Amino acid sequence: MDDPLPPGRDSAGFGRRRFLAGSASVGVLPIAARAASEPSAAETVRQRHFTKLTINDQVYQLELDDRVSLLDALRDHVGLTGSKKGCDHGQCGACTVLADGDRILSCLTFAAMAEGRKITTIEGLAGPDGHLHPMQQAFIDHDAFQCGYCTPGQIMSAVACVKEGHAKNDAELRDSMSGNLCRCAAYPNIVAAIKQARDQMHGI
Repeated sequence: MDDPLPPGRDSAGFGRRRFLAGSASVGVLPIAARAASEPSAAETVRQRHFTKLTINDQVYQLELDDRVSLLDALRDHVGLTGSKKGCDHGQCGACTVLADGDRILSCLTFAAMAEGRKITTIEGLAGPDGHLHPMQQAFIDHDAFQCGYCTPGQIMSAVACVKEGHAKNDAELRDSMSGNLCRCAAYPNIVAAIKQARDQMHGI
């Protein structure tokens, strides 16, 4: 009488695991190959077009996906990394830039929406000779930052706050700046810096 086969072996000497593995690979490979060659539904929906942006008085012609945010266009396509990506949900203000002098959240703004508008980032705030804007200097003078991550957005929002006439007193100023969060809690110094710059920004 023949000896019984070891568990998991058939009469041809093949293990069940080996057989199943071979069968699976035969069935899966063509599917995987097709999946790799065919674009996904998301990829077929995507559309790219040329977007013309005026940033810090320079014109950029960018080929972008329709859904690229202004923040990602600035950081990843133009190389201006001063505007920070904090929450990416419009809640922290770290990405604040100016569009025609108005503050906007660049993480919630499609790049295509900024066409025809003059965008100013923290890199474009200083004078052409490199002389700091009064708000930048005031933040330095009053040590109005600690880690500095929120500072570009704070400064851009503060410039607009003054120009909007919302910095007449501390309560109004704080309310106007409430959309810009500082995890280091440098708020008293930020208020002092804005008040200093407010008195120096006439005619700027």
